Amino acid sequence: MRIFLIALGLRLIPVLLARQLGIGLDDMFQYDMLARSLASGNGFRWYAPADLAGLAPYLHIDFPNLALDPRGMLTTFRAPLYPAFLAIIYYFNGINADRFFAARLAQTVLGALLAPLTYYTASLLLPPNSKNLGGEQEGGENEKAAKISAWVVAVYPMFLLFPLALATENLFFLLVLVSVLFFLKTVEKPTTFNFLLSGFFLGLAALTRSVILPFGALAILWIWFILKQRRGAILATLALILTITPWIIRNSLVEHKLTGIETSLGYNLYVGYDPQSSGTFTFGPSLDLMSILDDKTRDEVGTQKAIQFIEQDPARFPILAMNRLGYFFDVEWRAFTYFYVNDYFGYIPTILLILILAILALPFMAIAISAAYGSALLSWNPQTILLALLFIGY
Repeated sequence: MRIFLIALGLRLIPVLLARQLGIGLDDMFQYDMLARSLASGNGFRWYAPADLAGLAPYLHIDFPNLALDPRGMLTTFRAPLYPAFLAIIYYFNGINADRFFAARLAQTVLGALLAPLTYYTASLLLPPNSKNLGGEQEGGENEKAAKISAWVVAVYPMFLLFPLALATENLFFLLVLVSVLFFLKTVEKPTTFNFLLSGFFLGLAALTRSVILPFGALAILWIWFILKQRRGAILATLALILTITPWIIRNSLVEHKLTGIETSLGYNLYVGYDPQSSGTFTFGPSLDLMSILDDKTRDEVGTQKAIQFIEQDPARFPILAMNRLGYFFDVEWRAFTYFYVNDYFGYIPTILLILILAILALPFMAIAISAAYGSALLSWNPQTILLALLFIGY
């Protein structure tokens, strides 16, 4: 409770200071549109005429001649759970100027929960009766490591700022951590309850960002082959499938073909392999396909174009793949840059700006180095194998 309250208080500081802060970045506008539609009872729709009018300067679309539904367009582009989370907040708060502040307050709670959950997860990952590389019993040291892990999550600077953003990470991190927590519980307590909840929370994480599904497949294999719990693997699989299937059926009915949780793959491939791209988000190419309002068509065109880009210059493929791996470990300050360049914070003196960037960047470097060192010291057991599979799958 103490670490939760401290983590909550630290996250409330930037949220309270930025009470009037609007939103930026395409993702935030899209999640807001979807949440407003859900809260209004119009279903999973976006780009209503009023929203499209604001985008007219950026998209080459003949809006007056489009027969648009005033409620917006049904979409399969985004996963549903985070917009649904926002919609619940909007429903009780009202769809007004204060909705962003209300969402950020709720997200401070989600972010603060990560700290105690990290402690419990680390305690299962480093059980008191485990041994180090020298074969010696680890007791108090593992308890200390679990506490340090929790405090790192509680005070990590970038985590303190995440609640400001209307971004899936706020919900996704929590759901993945809870799912891993229950997977780890199955090592000592292979109960029906733990297997079902591990699959259920993994399904909820997939409904937030479907990119976690490869880890889901690896985790099921981990239960089957490492824990040798075939019944448990079946239970976790059923829980996962039953959680995500209703949305897959919905999307398939909308697109009139078998469709997954989201249809953003083609768009992401296009942006990632465009000749102007370095393997990460690039502003210019990011707008190219947005004039295609139909999700299925956009997905197909994006995939075809990406394949053409790869065929035209196949030597770029491994380079871009390595670049993406590098960006995975890169310091994330794109959002801060966006808000600063667009004058959300006003002028910041150079010295203070350097200090802010150092506060955001240096902790990640320290954590990345210490994590690599700590991983090398971990004993090879079912818990650490699951951790490795999470990294590989994600």
